[in-house]
Amino acid sequence: MSTPKKIYMDHVAGKPVDPRVIEAMIPFIKDFYGNPSSIHSFGYESKKALEEARAKIAKLINAESPESIIFTSGATESNNMAIKGVAYRNIDKGKHVIASSIEHMSVINPCKYLKTKGFDVTFLPVDKYGLVDLNSLERELREETILVSIQYANNEIGTIQPIREISQIVHRKNAYLHVDATAANGQIPIDVQKDGIDLLTLSSNDMYGPKGVGALYVRSGVRIEPIIHGGGQERGLRSGTENVPGIVGFGKAAEIAVNEMQAESERLSRLRDKLIKGLLESIPYAFLNGHPTNRLPDNAAVRFNFIEGESILLSLDMMGVAASSGSACTAKTLEPSHVLLAIGLKHEEAHGSVLFTLGRQNTEDEVDYVIQIMPNIVKRLRAMSPLTPKELLG
Repeated sequence: MSTPKKIYMDHVAGKPVDPRVIEAMIPFIKDFYGNPSSIHSFGYESKKALEEARAKIAKLINAESPESIIFTSGATESNNMAIKGVAYRNIDKGKHVIASSIEHMSVINPCKYLKTKGFDVTFLPVDKYGLVDLNSLERELREETILVSIQYANNEIGTIQPIREISQIVHRKNAYLHVDATAANGQIPIDVQKDGIDLLTLSSNDMYGPKGVGALYVRSGVRIEPIIHGGGQERGLRSGTENVPGIVGFGKAAEIAVNEMQAESERLSRLRDKLIKGLLESIPYAFLNGHPTNRLPDNAAVRFNFIEGESILLSLDMMGVAASSGSACTAKTLEPSHVLLAIGLKHEEAHGSVLFTLGRQNTEDEVDYVIQIMPNIVKRLRAMSPLTPKELLG
């Protein structure tokens, strides 16, 4: 099989913008530049586009109203807004917040920040697949618990959480449920009403929209304070002139996801399963990270014992393949992933993990190519590793 020029399998770190999204954005970069808060016709055109995009995103998650969608600069801001905004506004009820131990750092670090302000924070354990321990959640909930933050699916290991069961447990104690759906949005169906979600974080780029745009769904009646103050845009919850071109692109990406999600998810799931099966069957001491079936369609997280994941990534890059070792948001640290440690992996096992995340442009031929080259890469690196058992070297 000939070597492809470039194969991109790092969609968890950043997705290409869909050409249809770019096409929808161009008029609002070139021609329609009015401020959506202005009352003249230029402003009206921008405001109209803004609200149309809001409605498309509301439809994607079956929100009860487009007004429940608050635009932000991205998932990190949305997570901070949800956690800090709910905590500050509901301090009269209590000062206890719960999150899972495998949340994205844009959830974990705001929770740690709240601890410095006198809040009590509990991080829930997960099992070997990354599923939240529901019994532990039930035990940790108190009358003074104001917020529980659990991701819809994990970006590093792909495990999907039982959100509806979680919401029922949380609401029995009259706490709010915040769900970070960054990794899941646009990949699997999300219904905030049926799932019982009070606040939901969304990211534009994670569904092939532009970077620098996100949203926070806030259910009607949820008590939340703004964390950015200014001109009072977005119902007073997020001040600052809206990024109209980006939001238009976000709306178009949501529209495409509504129409194409099922077929694309089925296609990606087939490629994912083929990739996982090919790697595990052809390479000894290779193991899957995350749940074997209840996982995101794009996610193939595999660990290879006795070698460093970073070495595998460099070798793959030389062969034209881009993959990752986990979250790009924390990739510069030398510490092993907190997610992989939380599911019970040893440090050396976590360091040997590689994450392939598939996308719209990936093909079966590309998956076959990765399956073909990986055994030799792993064999060569293991031959140089002092950790490799002699019997494995043959």
